Amino acid sequence: MATWKDADVREDWAKIGARGPFVYGLTNYIAANLSANVLLAAGAGPAIGAASDWTTTFPAGASAVWINTAALMSSDEESLRAVARTAHQAGTPWVLDPVAVGAGAAGYDDFVRSLLEFRPAAIRGNASELIALAGGAATGKGVETTVDSAEAVAAVSGFAARIGTVVAVSGPVDYLTDGTRTVEVPGGDVRLTRVTGAGCALGALTAAAIFATGDAFRGAVVAHAAYAEAAERAGARTRGTGSFAVALVDELSLLAEAGTAASTAARSATSNEAKDEAGNEAA
Repeated sequence: MATWKDADVREDWAKIGARGPFVYGLTNYIAANLSANVLLAAGAGPAIGAASDWTTTFPAGASAVWINTAALMSSDEESLRAVARTAHQAGTPWVLDPVAVGAGAAGYDDFVRSLLEFRPAAIRGNASELIALAGGAATGKGVETTVDSAEAVAAVSGFAARIGTVVAVSGPVDYLTDGTRTVEVPGGDVRLTRVTGAGCALGALTAAAIFATGDAFRGAVVAHAAYAEAAERAGARTRGTGSFAVALVDELSLLAEAGTAASTAARSATSNEAKDEAGNEAA
């Protein structure tokens, strides 16, 4: 199990703000605003969209990339493939969010599966989406899951091992696996399921954390643990879904500020210790 209470989670979270990754993504226009604000709150710099030449230049120069396949609402298939292809060829870690896979649109499902050719570092989604992507029964109802996250673990664990990626299943408890290790991340707030783009934004945050930590599994765990904590804090001080969405971004930014302060304090303490040792040696 991993939570915000773990010191190593908080230390790794602070690396996002310290390193300020440039995260490029394609997502649907409904989720773009929240995704950008979540990245900014964490200390990353976002760019979103398939503007001229962006799809073949930004993935190569970015720190990390994410693709939410509902970006097809406003971008064509080749744009998404170009981003995935360029990121893969450049060695840029990228995150796949296979929105609504398994909901009955066969041609769409085939296209999403074709992106696996470009080896995403991580894949995140709800249980129905990920079971379907792994080759199981398609049970999604539009973009909503009909299966609990715990029920997806067995199916997605083998899938993760087979294609060499990290799979993160969102739900009341998040489950993250690379086929060898599986970690539970509890917490959050039910209103994450009632705010448009909340899950999509988590994919963007996962990409930033993967770059910051230098490890796909660790980055995915850190992103989910911080997101769950921010959602819990936001839920504790709000009543409705609109205020919750704003508070979620607020709380992520406050976690980032706390992480930066802790990181600065740690560096200062280390510097002071070094000075003391040097002084003792001189004496």
